[in-house]
Amino acid sequence: MLVSILLFAVGLVLLIKGGDWFVDGATGLAKRFKLPDIVVGATVVSIGTTLPEVMVSTTGALQGSGAMAYGNAIGSIICNTALIAAISIFVNPGPVNVKSMKTPVIFFFSATAIYCLAAYGLGTFPRWLGLIMLAVFAIYMFLTVRNGMKNPDALADEEEEDSKPKQLWQELLLLVVGAAVIAIGADLLVEHGQVIALGLGVPATVVALLFVALGTSLPELVTTITSLRKGRASLGIGNVIGANVFNLVLVSGVAVTLAPFDVPVENTLLNTGLNLSLVFDIPVMLLVMSLMCFPAMAKKKLGRWQGITLLCIYAAFCVLQFVL
Repeated sequence: MLVSILLFAVGLVLLIKGGDWFVDGATGLAKRFKLPDIVVGATVVSIGTTLPEVMVSTTGALQGSGAMAYGNAIGSIICNTALIAAISIFVNPGPVNVKSMKTPVIFFFSATAIYCLAAYGLGTFPRWLGLIMLAVFAIYMFLTVRNGMKNPDALADEEEEDSKPKQLWQELLLLVVGAAVIAIGADLLVEHGQVIALGLGVPATVVALLFVALGTSLPELVTTITSLRKGRASLGIGNVIGANVFNLVLVSGVAVTLAPFDVPVENTLLNTGLNLSLVFDIPVMLLVMSLMCFPAMAKKKLGRWQGITLLCIYAAFCVLQFVL
């Protein structure tokens, strides 16, 4: 199992570096064709930072590991909110732009309703549902870009450091190599994540919820830390909420459309026969997003108590995965 742990770690590194290269190449190409910064930030960069989750979930579904695809989406949302956003809120609480938060929050909970319909009502994620998720993603992207063009200040991206522009062949190479490296990393992560789960005697869903989700959420962590360092914590929070929407409608949408799968049933609550993901994981996902978004929108600011509470929930969530 030591070899699998090593290759799992290599897969994580490849995912992160490949995502970096892909975003650099795609951003360079987009700006070369004179696309506005807001369009680049809301589409190319956002999709690029979510690409590791897309590849891991799709690879898992195609290899017959629906648990990996299912757990990665839920786990990434919990990790993004209760760890990454929580750190930002704890370190630098402050006012939020309610207007810019409204659209992604509405889309997140609407997408969650679709997700819950499949999980609780159908017990499976059929291809037609994946197509609906992708349609929701397309609508969300359209509205995000349109709102950004009308209110560029609300969704302004980070100012880039001055650097020497790359040549066209370099941007194309970064794009292609980045995508290839992400694919290789995703394959290693899924294959050896299952081996590790077997070796530890835990369901693949647990590995996906904790380790894979944390690894694929590292781009959001980097964005949040960078935003904190530059005194723009609200940008990091906005990136987290947007990434959570992407996890439901893009990540899950692509995986379900290409390879429909059933809700994993191997992980039960204290051997009672109750599906742990339905009685614990999804409710925790809803809890942490509600705790972060609704008080902030009501009071128009984030409080340090939210960051502390979210971090405590994440710690408990991780521990309970091995206890329940």
